[in-house]
Amino acid sequence: MIRRVCALFLAPLLLLLGAAGQAEAVGYRYWSFWERGDGHWTYATQGPSTARPADGDVQGFRFAVSEDSGDATKPRGAADFDAICGGTPARAGQKRVALVIDFGIPSDASSGETPPPARTACARIPGDATTADALAAVAKPLRYDTNALLCAIAGYPHKGCGEQVAAKTDPAPAKSEPDHGPSVGVLAGAAAVAALGGAALWQARRRRG
Repeated sequence: MIRRVCALFLAPLLLLLGAAGQAEAVGYRYWSFWERGDGHWTYATQGPSTARPADGDVQGFRFAVSEDSGDATKPRGAADFDAICGGTPARAGQKRVALVIDFGIPSDASSGETPPPARTACARIPGDATTADALAAVAKPLRYDTNALLCAIAGYPHKGCGEQVAAKTDPAPAKSEPDHGPSVGVLAGAAAVAALGGAALWQARRRRG
């Protein structure tokens, strides 16, 4: 009886401690595609090879490690059409698309890679051209994988394409002493489980007596 009670209360304790030691969430290193509207970036609902921007549109790309579209990092820097394309005159049958290309930060780069500075460009392209055409006009070389996933803009990164990596985590706040054990929450949970287990053992022994 006592062994069975111990097993019942040790199981949740092991699950609690195991959860605390799980690996970080997994993310992906890739170029995300954004559209600008009303002063805000919105994650694009289609890829650059099918999106067909209009004259005056602002679109952006950001290279970063993200878990999914909801976690994706937005492009930084100026994103104003007049500031980017003001010096590019309109032409009949063509359109102008302002592009913001953010190569990300060193911590998001693959091993051995250094992200170039972010930049903007005004692409003047045919009226029926896609965002991929706009990129090709101002940011070659581009690289795609066999599934048409955009892998590199202006040759960055030199290798890799949407590879799975350990996701970023926010740095922990500074502590006066190094942390070598489980968190306070885990210890509190373990204490609660242990207390329940002790009470159960006491009840079992009382019944036997």
